[in-house]
Amino acid sequence: MAISEVLGEEHVVELAAGPIAYRVCGQGLPVVLVHGGLANADLWREVVPALRDRGAYRLISPDWPMGSHRHPMRPGADVTPPGIVRIIVDFLDELGLDRVVIVANDAGGAISQMLAAAHPERIDRLVLTSCDQHLQFPPRYLKPVRWLAATGLGDAIARSFGRRVVHGPFFWSVARRPLPAGIRASYLSPMLEDRRIRDELVRFFRGTRPRHTLAAARALKDFDRPALVLWGGSDLWFSRRGGRRLARTMPNGRFAVIPGARTFVPEDAPVELAERVAAFLDETAPAASA
Repeated sequence: MAISEVLGEEHVVELAAGPIAYRVCGQGLPVVLVHGGLANADLWREVVPALRDRGAYRLISPDWPMGSHRHPMRPGADVTPPGIVRIIVDFLDELGLDRVVIVANDAGGAISQMLAAAHPERIDRLVLTSCDQHLQFPPRYLKPVRWLAATGLGDAIARSFGRRVVHGPFFWSVARRPLPAGIRASYLSPMLEDRRIRDELVRFFRGTRPRHTLAAARALKDFDRPALVLWGGSDLWFSRRGGRRLARTMPNGRFAVIPGARTFVPEDAPVELAERVAAFLDETAPAASA
């Protein structure tokens, strides 16, 4: 269940909402990685060493409280999408990070859009890989599940979903490469084994609403930092059209496709993702320091 050692030394920081475990690797420009739901820092296990070899970066890989984290939050903690934005800001404050590069995936991309909209001063540059945006929060395939979760059946749905995922099509639909058994366990075991974490996953999921991403999109029209939107060329959950629209939302946004990757771009194309991110950071460095 431990996060991959390649992500660096593990630390736990105590925030008002609760403990956040994270790994740190390298020195230099701070890059904070934001995974989505039913994933954790292990999502970046192959991206981090590839990116570390391409520049001077301080790569920070937290376990955000979206269902695959190992440390439950404090009772009553806000783990809705706006609450997780607050947790990220508190995390940056606790680590003394005034402004960082954000690299995000899946629902973490929606959270990062909300972060950039509400706290643009905290973001140096922004990289969004296949993710929720505009009306897709959650993705259309998961909207019926969210409605059911809102009826009070959330815990039963989460347990059933988690057990079916092990043998079902979910991971195949989000990642073309087969996930190792240990990684599947890393993503699913926390919520299957701990009712508190399962409850936090349900509360996060219930809180996903298009109004959050639509409001972020309106605010991002004024977000003038360099932004790169990278879409999985074989994404089955989020349309390429939505990714292009997201990039156009930001004045300095650009769009590119990573062929063959599905929604979990860090799983399917970790080296190419690292190359694209490093090239983007190198190219935009003068503007970022202006």
